[in-house]
Amino acid sequence: MNEIRQLSLVKGEERFVFRYPPGQEADVIDAFSSLASDRESAFDWFDAAVLSYQMGRRLETELDQIAT
Repeated sequence: MNEIRQLSLVKGEERFVFRYPPGQEADVIDAFSSLASDRESAFDWFDAAVLSYQMGRRLETELDQIAT
């Protein structure tokens, strides 16, 4: 199965969309960090935290479904 996951954030006039295959969550978090570190980007550390939290919640839900 070629599942692609997506996280998105709309901030003002900007839209940030992250698409990734399952298992690549660490790479996406690295991308959040890189964007948040870039002073020219509107994406900040709060945005990174929000999307990281959403990713974690999704993984938690999936693990709960597997466990039942």
